[in-house]
Amino acid sequence: MSTAQDLYDCIVIGAGVQGSFTAYSLAKRGKKTLLLEQFILPHSRGSSHGQSRIIRKAYEEDFYVHMMDECYRLWKELEQEAGVSLYRQTGLLLMGPENSAYFSQTRETLLRSGTPTVSISQEDFSSHIPHMLLAPGDGAIVDVTAGVLFADRALKTAQDQFKKLGGVLRDQEKVEDITPGSVVTVTTASGSYRARSVVITVGAWANRVLASTGLQLPLEVIKINVCYWKEKTPGSYHVRNRFPCFLLTEGEEAQEHIYGLPSNEYPGLVKICFHNGSPTDPDQRDRQTDRSDVDILSRFVSRCVPGLEPEPAIVESCMYTMTPDRHFVLDVHPQHRNIVIGAGFSGHGFKFGPIVGQLLCELSLGEVPTFDLSPFRIRRFQGQSRSAL
Repeated sequence: MSTAQDLYDCIVIGAGVQGSFTAYSLAKRGKKTLLLEQFILPHSRGSSHGQSRIIRKAYEEDFYVHMMDECYRLWKELEQEAGVSLYRQTGLLLMGPENSAYFSQTRETLLRSGTPTVSISQEDFSSHIPHMLLAPGDGAIVDVTAGVLFADRALKTAQDQFKKLGGVLRDQEKVEDITPGSVVTVTTASGSYRARSVVITVGAWANRVLASTGLQLPLEVIKINVCYWKEKTPGSYHVRNRFPCFLLTEGEEAQEHIYGLPSNEYPGLVKICFHNGSPTDPDQRDRQTDRSDVDILSRFVSRCVPGLEPEPAIVESCMYTMTPDRHFVLDVHPQHRNIVIGAGFSGHGFKFGPIVGQLLCELSLGEVPTFDLSPFRIRRFQGQSRSAL
């Protein structure tokens, strides 16, 4: 146990994917870093657990595509450094109404960025993507470089590399108070720690941890039912049979995204989820039993993925922490420049872990960030937060 007299360069609060990569980035820079986690590791209480996540460049916004260019490089660098495989290229099939704003803008962004793509016509769809149906009027384009991140392995790798670089990771240390100042004091149930800067990356608990700093952000925590669907014919949707990840921008069942990953992590089961859920308390997550998203998915599977049983075989839980515009918060505290906040990753942040970690590291060191962070600044919420910004 460190004493109150020990001084760290930085304390990172929250050992999910963003916090772990932030701590790793700081340790790579030779900074004395403490990473605190409220639960015993590993755990499935937050937003970074599970075996798989989609990695893609298919976004409406150019700034995400530019960030992902660097992020792919950083993922590869970590693989080589640690000697582990963290990513499998499968491609991402993007589908949606041909003339809808999201589909058409995302297609244009992919083409403008020079991302390798394959466009698929209605007539050729079934020969390219068997066992799946494309709705009349929908377009289809494949982001060729996309694929599956091995999430649990990636998270552990970032934490392991952080510790190899001399970083200190302490789990079961729930933060009870943060005292701002030129040196910030972080108090947990086990003691107090001091640092020149603090980075807060606690996911669904962001506003609870921020409360002692006088800041509240317009964040909504929702529970997602993570569903796995059984193949009627084993292997039909397996990654070895070149079935891709997919994202339906909007459809007959709902205006929100529906996304899926090929059968791989569970034999004979395909992960398909709805990109929305119902509000929840992060400490009472399992008491929220709404299954309206599962009903939406069952209708989608029946209509578009006929080779799967229309009821999920397994339902797990995850949480999204949503901002009003669905973009991240990557910024310094409005009143305390040495308190840095990474929050509101809105269900699409995992793939950005390495670059988010680098950016939060740069902010904590008072450096000019590698990327323009204006889309992620707190000031965009002026009038929406629950305290003065």
